[in-house]
Amino acid sequence: MSSQTAVITGAGSGFGLEVARLAAARGMNLVLVDVQADALAKAAAEFSGVEVMQRVVDVAKAAPMEALAADVKARFGAPHFVFNNAGVGSGGLIWENSLADWEWVLGVNLMGVVHGVRLFTPMMLEAAQADPAYAGHIVNTASMAGMLNPPNMGVYNVSKHAVVSLSETLYQDLSLVTDQVHASVLCPFFVPTGISQSHRNRPGEFAAAKPTKSQLISQAMTDKAVSSGKLTAADVAALVFDAMDHNKFYIFSHPQALAGVQTRLEDVMLLRNPSDPFADKPEIGAGLRAKLRG
Repeated sequence: MSSQTAVITGAGSGFGLEVARLAAARGMNLVLVDVQADALAKAAAEFSGVEVMQRVVDVAKAAPMEALAADVKARFGAPHFVFNNAGVGSGGLIWENSLADWEWVLGVNLMGVVHGVRLFTPMMLEAAQADPAYAGHIVNTASMAGMLNPPNMGVYNVSKHAVVSLSETLYQDLSLVTDQVHASVLCPFFVPTGISQSHRNRPGEFAAAKPTKSQLISQAMTDKAVSSGKLTAADVAALVFDAMDHNKFYIFSHPQALAGVQTRLEDVMLLRNPSDPFADKPEIGAGLRAKLRG
């Protein structure tokens, strides 16, 4: 059994699976967590030569996450790498999102990260105190939607802004108490993963109503943008490990998108109304307005 362990949520596909592959290549024990049992089993079957624990867990729910953390500690001790990555997407005009939309998206995207942080950080700090050689790193998956506020995808934006805030605070809080445990936030832009089809895993208690026009438009635009992404999930996984190796906090898959972040922050600093998000591609904005008003 390796001396290092990686806990990865959303490990059945996308970034989670690619990060698991790189962690395995480094000889880490793997704790693979996903809500989709078939994808998780298929992913786990890939790995030989490393210890693998797989768990079907809804990260939004406290009790299963607490049981997971207890199992990890019992089998491997404190993990060295925690990747709070599980995420779902939902779009549409913000007032059209149902209570079920809010509870599902915030449950997975935000509370999933909250549970990962509150359960594994104390374990990692305890290990650091006991062993001067121990080093730990927590990476939370947010999104460029955590740095910007693209229209017609408000619930997702809110969840990801919260993850950025949580992660920045985690970084600062950790720096107060230790030099051995670090944090990063991953903010990918459009990358081909399964996120745009995450409604396949939507639990029955959050059953979706018939989608509104704005939600159908958002789904179509997201599908197109995600599927046309040139950067792969494997490329992003490599960025995650580079950030951990060099203790970099912000991980951006598309640094060129930071121009929009600068504009947003200038809006704030100059007390300016929010800038047109389609200023550089007015035809997209015009098309979206025409569809929504038509």
